Amino acid sequence: MKKVFFGIIFFGLVNTAFAQEDPMPVTRGNTTITNRNIVQKKDSTGFQQRDDLKDSITISYRYLDAIKRYSLDSAVNDFDKYFSVPSSYQYLGNNGAAAFPLIYKPFDKAGWDAGFHAFDIYKFTIEDTKFYKTTRPFSLLGYQLASGKEQMIQAQHTQNIKPNFNAGFDYRLINAPGLFINQNNNHNNVRFFSSYQGKKKRYNAYFVLVSNTIRASENGGIVNDSFLLNPNTKDRFGIDVNMGNASQFFQNPFSTNIRTGNIYKNSSIFLQQSYDLGKKDSIAVNDSTTEYLFYPRLRVQHSITYSSYKYNFKDVAPDSVLYDDWYDIKILQKPDTISYAEKWKVIENDFSLIQFPDPKNPAQFFKAGATIQNLKATIKNGEASFYNIKLHGEYRNRTRNKLWDMQLKGAFYLNGLNGGDYTVAASLSRFLNKKLGDIRLYFSNTNRTPSFIFDERSSFNLGNINNFNKENITSFGATATNPFVQLGFANHLISNYSYFYNYYQTTQSSKLINILQVSASKKIKLTKRWNWYLDATLQQTDAAAAIKVPLLYTRSRIAYEGNFFKNLSLSTGIEVRYYTPYKANNYSPLVGQFTPQDTLTLKNLPDVSAFLHFRIKSFTGFLRSENLNTMSFKNGFGFVDNNFSAPHIPTQGMIIRFGIRWWFVN
Repeated sequence: MKKVFFGIIFFGLVNTAFAQEDPMPVTRGNTTITNRNIVQKKDSTGFQQRDDLKDSITISYRYLDAIKRYSLDSAVNDFDKYFSVPSSYQYLGNNGAAAFPLIYKPFDKAGWDAGFHAFDIYKFTIEDTKFYKTTRPFSLLGYQLASGKEQMIQAQHTQNIKPNFNAGFDYRLINAPGLFINQNNNHNNVRFFSSYQGKKKRYNAYFVLVSNTIRASENGGIVNDSFLLNPNTKDRFGIDVNMGNASQFFQNPFSTNIRTGNIYKNSSIFLQQSYDLGKKDSIAVNDSTTEYLFYPRLRVQHSITYSSYKYNFKDVAPDSVLYDDWYDIKILQKPDTISYAEKWKVIENDFSLIQFPDPKNPAQFFKAGATIQNLKATIKNGEASFYNIKLHGEYRNRTRNKLWDMQLKGAFYLNGLNGGDYTVAASLSRFLNKKLGDIRLYFSNTNRTPSFIFDERSSFNLGNINNFNKENITSFGATATNPFVQLGFANHLISNYSYFYNYYQTTQSSKLINILQVSASKKIKLTKRWNWYLDATLQQTDAAAAIKVPLLYTRSRIAYEGNFFKNLSLSTGIEVRYYTPYKANNYSPLVGQFTPQDTLTLKNLPDVSAFLHFRIKSFTGFLRSENLNTMSFKNGFGFVDNNFSAPHIPTQGMIIRFGIRWWFVN
């Protein structure tokens, strides 16, 4: 993997040069940049003026099968843009550890799913791939370093090899040895992508290759919470943990060895091709250049995806008492290793027809298609093969005046492993005006087979005999976005909710679970330079339900901000995150699942951080002091009063985080 990483870095550097960046087209003074052309004018003396913006760039991107295009965001006021874990998530101890959303999000994907989602936020996916269009080769390098030898490296490059052909790659390395025993994480993510449009704009192709390797040691939390304030255990490596104590462990950032923990690997290759039938046209730009136009009526589209998934838990020095207590696994004689593994290979072929009622509005279309999915698994009792046949359709209409946006789509699993699964979703958006902004209404209903980990054939189903009904998830809500405030409302209704409890046992909820959410986001201008960013979400559900959520989640940033010395963009201040006490889930390392419990309530102090973020042209830097709330004068001064992310799993003490990000234009 090191060779791959250094190869990516070298590729990016040889194709780029140090330069400033501006994501939008620029006209300034006597210089105009339009696409790839830079027009320079002479001043009144006849001398050619110096081009101060020769490295400017026009770049935008969109997601697969999406309509809207986005420009790059260079704002420095939100650390979520740089860190791998959003602030609305809680990770278990350090960057790269298992994580879950504090603001509940239902898993409403119909069809096959293996069931391992504790590390989803660290993975690259096909769905979140950005397909770029750029007038100049563009690269990004980022590096973060934090206490405990934690580091994160990012690299990105994209360029239009031809005006109609773009290619690029993303790379990310997360390495966090951890501050407690057996807590090291090492994740590698690689993605290559490209998009191509034929010269006459009838043929389109998209290609994505994604590879994710998740290596996460698991210690199961500390043995006794009181050890945190013990003056003899200010060095956190002196605190006993539940798993991995018997292993030799060193805080080495270059070690990727996992002795007790999870190793998840997945890779996917995706290719989508389409050909349009309709009306062609052209414009003669000059005597030698013709710009081809095409107004589609019917699109024929084919997609093929090949994916492989490998899930493995191992413990080279298992504790017989713990495995008997947590998992009812009897270890009669000490083995070299306990290991559980499962593998999947999935091939999907999708064929779709897309019809455009208005050839001059490609954002209005009808889509109908069928998917054949073939699955081959290595599970508890050996190899097995499955299949799924899915029918799907969609109607989309974003009006030409861009005021209305309507979408209706659905999918039904006709036959196979997940036969009878379905999903339907609808949304309606309206742009009112610049002052009132957008409003959006949405609805979805999903009927799904519980993830395969609940199936008794799964390698990670430890003796459960299940005959589960299909889960049904209904969500509806509304959002309002305008310059003054952002508001949101959501309601989730879940029946036959499937979950783990007591670390390895499985069951289904017999009661309907109702989760109500109301959220608001507001920027409050305190003075000319001081701003207060406030995000808040209120959640309500039955206290006896299997889904546990904090009643209130808030995040506040009070920052001194502005542009100084022409090129300096600055944001510095205090960030506070707080959520109300609640019965947070346990975490079960062997099966990689969060499991509800009703005995312990987490009562954390607010998470407090001080930050300094700045941007000078294309260079961005940040310095943060996080978890200042852990300061304690008990038994002497120290940052030892840790919060908890889950029962008996403490978060980090005070850490210093430093990072840079640099954009390059060639």
